[in-house]
Amino acid sequence: MDPELSALPVHHLAVVVRDLDRAEGFYGGALGLRVLRRWPDAAGDPRSIWFELGGGAFLAVERAPEDAPEPPRDLPGWHCVALGIRPAAREALRARLAQAGSPVERETAFTLYARDPEGNLVAFSHYPEPA
Repeated sequence: MDPELSALPVHHLAVVVRDLDRAEGFYGGALGLRVLRRWPDAAGDPRSIWFELGGGAFLAVERAPEDAPEPPRDLPGWHCVALGIRPAAREALRARLAQAGSPVERETAFTLYARDPEGNLVAFSHYPEPA
């Protein structure tokens, strides 16, 4: 294997959403991610918001075109995005998610699973430390 490709860190993740304001309320509000940058479209309207994830990575939340079709569900592809949390933050995060209208839908000893306002599965994991 090429030594330059032996460890590929995450640079950024991107998610397409229909409602950029609602997504900002979830990622910036409920999760408290810091906004790094806002990108306008050609008309000057909001097109993308970049949120800091840590470790130099960011989450790009991109507005879908108004005429974009509904995405199919349960097809092959990325299953979820898992963000790291400390075990001690688990219950506070559970409460914040519920308050934001995105309650935990399932969990393990290491991970909480919820959906963002667009229905995308987001995991919050403290593996290998159990709660």
